[in-house]
Amino acid sequence: MTNIITATTPQHSEGRHRVFLLPDLSGLKISQSPSPQPSPIEGEGDVVLQSPSPIEGDVAVIADSAACVPDAFHEHPLAVTVPMRLHVGEATYRDGVDISSAEFYRVQQGHAGRTTTSAPTPGDFLNAFKTASETASSAVCVTVSEVFSSTRISAETAKAQLAEVNPDFEVRVVDSHSAAGGQGLVAWEALKTASGGGISEVESVALAVRERIHLLAYVDTLFYLWKSGRVPAIAHMGVSILKLKPLFELRMSEVIRLGRPRTTEQAMSRMADQMADRVGESRVHAIVMHAAAEERALELESLVRDRFDCSELFVSEFTPAMGAHIGPGMLGVAFWAEQV
Repeated sequence: MTNIITATTPQHSEGRHRVFLLPDLSGLKISQSPSPQPSPIEGEGDVVLQSPSPIEGDVAVIADSAACVPDAFHEHPLAVTVPMRLHVGEATYRDGVDISSAEFYRVQQGHAGRTTTSAPTPGDFLNAFKTASETASSAVCVTVSEVFSSTRISAETAKAQLAEVNPDFEVRVVDSHSAAGGQGLVAWEALKTASGGGISEVESVALAVRERIHLLAYVDTLFYLWKSGRVPAIAHMGVSILKLKPLFELRMSEVIRLGRPRTTEQAMSRMADQMADRVGESRVHAIVMHAAAEERALELESLVRDRFDCSELFVSEFTPAMGAHIGPGMLGVAFWAEQV
């Protein structure tokens, strides 16, 4: 039976025209430099902690907010989320803390080309590790792919710093080789074994799922990539005039171009076909992601549910940590197949 769970990011309490190919998104960087002094937010090293209830001997699972995860992840006492920084014009926000995904995409429309991101600092991760040590005996930290961000480096730096002050609390950092829903599915599966599983088992699960993750998505517009200087104006104009929906796959940190469907319906159908090629008849775990496109996300969710044998199926807003560069309208699905 299919489990249908709707998820959102945590809130504050997110002719011949060769140039019409999908741009090389492999060069896209979520963050590569330390965060500037936060403004208008206060403080450094704040994290989103879902529950203070101590659970002795268990493993905490930590993820940066580039991950799209189910609601249940945020509600789990062993889960910790470290927010990315979102820069909109002159303002800076903590992803999911000071601004929700929905709010971000509304604000972004008035700041095209002026929205960027930066990785959590080592101080952010150190604070997260210290918080996790109050509820667990060790932690596995799942980060966005190092190809796109310096987040993993920040986590490793914090791990070394923690070892000097609390050598008994072991932290293992796992590069998800993915982002958004792909990263989220790795963290989510790891969390299932976190209670009593032991750090080696939790890490092993994360690494095993990482090898099976696929992420398929299409870009609704190149406008934001053009405004940010990542694609030439003629590419944006071509895609806009021809109403193309460039389709790509993210697989083990590599971005692969899959085609240029002409309509949203064709793009969704192509994604489902590509998904079928990768999973066959196996049971799948999947998460549909959207950037301010909930209606289309529900259509894709229905298509996936009807066509595949889903062990789990979630719907989530596309994390602003990725959407900051691509803009609203993106639609995708991340998934992995169980071994027969």
